[in-house]
Amino acid sequence: MADDTVALFGASGVIGQGVARALQAQGRSYRVVGRSAQGLRREYGADPKAEIVAWNPEEPASIRAAARGVRTLIYMVGVNYWQFHLHPVLMRRTLDAAIAEGVERVVLIGTVYPYGLPRTERVTEAHPREPNSYKGRMRKEQEDLLLAADAAGSIKGTILRLPDFYGPGTDRSFLYRAFAGALKGKRAGLVGPLDAPHEFVFVKDVGPVVTALMEEPRAYGHFWNLAGAGVTTQRQMVQDIYAQAGSPAKMMTMGKGMVRFAGLFDPFMRELVEMYYLLTNPVLMDDSALKALLGTVYKTPYAEGIRQTLVEMREQQAKAHPAAVPATT
Repeated sequence: MADDTVALFGASGVIGQGVARALQAQGRSYRVVGRSAQGLRREYGADPKAEIVAWNPEEPASIRAAARGVRTLIYMVGVNYWQFHLHPVLMRRTLDAAIAEGVERVVLIGTVYPYGLPRTERVTEAHPREPNSYKGRMRKEQEDLLLAADAAGSIKGTILRLPDFYGPGTDRSFLYRAFAGALKGKRAGLVGPLDAPHEFVFVKDVGPVVTALMEEPRAYGHFWNLAGAGVTTQRQMVQDIYAQAGSPAKMMTMGKGMVRFAGLFDPFMRELVEMYYLLTNPVLMDDSALKALLGTVYKTPYAEGIRQTLVEMREQQAKAHPAAVPATT
C-alpha cells in the first residue's frame, strides 16, 4: 500500500461503506478494517484497491497490525447500544496503537450526544459539551482522548459530528420502519413526537465530506458539525416516504412510556429511553464553520434521498425474494 494509505476502522457500517465509495471515486487505494474478514470480503472483495484486514479490538497486537503503514485512520467503530462504555476503551487502545505505528492523523466520526440539551436553537461548535446522558458522557470521553492526543502533539485528530442519518442500509434509523412499511403498504411503528423539528443527513453525502475533511490541515485539533439537509419533521419525512412509495401513510407512534415498555423485551429500545430528549429537545446543528473550511458541502435534498432509498430497498428486496416483488416500469 502507498504511504498515504487511508484505513477505515469500522468499515462494515453504512458510514464506512460511504467513505469507501468516496475513495473509490477518487481512484484511491484504502484499507478496510473490521472484526469479520468474511463480512469485509463480502462487501469489498470485488474491489482490487481495497486491502482487507480483520482485527480483534481486544488485542493490542492486532490493533497495531491493522494500523501499520497507515497515514490516515478514519474511526467509525460501532458498539452495541447497550455497550457504550466501550467507546472510550476502544479509542484509547486504537490511539495507543496508531501512535506506536506512526499514524499521522485520525478522523473520528462523532455524534450530537456530547452537546447534551441544546441551549440555542442552532448549535455551533462553541456550544458547551455538557452531556445529559451516559451515552453522551462516553462519547465525550472518547472525543477527549483524541483531542488530548492532538494537543500533546502525539497525533493529529479531528471529529466530524453527524445528526441522525437515513438511506439504504440504515436499519437503525428512526425512518427505517417507515421505508420498510411504505414498501409493503403496511403501518410503520415510529418513535415520537413526530412534529418536533428534526434534521437528517443522507448517508451517501457523508463520505465526500469525510475525505475532504481528512485532507484539510486546518481541520485538525477541532471538531466540526455536519448539519442535515434542512429542518424538517419526522411526520413530513414519513408522509413523503409513503407518497413516493405510492401507498397511503400509516403510522403508529410510540411515546416515551411505550419505548420504556418495549425496552423490557428489546435492549436497543431500553437504551433508547435516555436519548428520547433528542426527539423533544432536538439538537439542530449549525455547520457554517464546516462550509467555510471546505467551501462545498453537498447535501441531497430530502425528496431525492427518499427516492434513492426506496429504489435501492426495492432492488434489495427483489434480490432476496425474486418472486415476491412485482416488476415496476
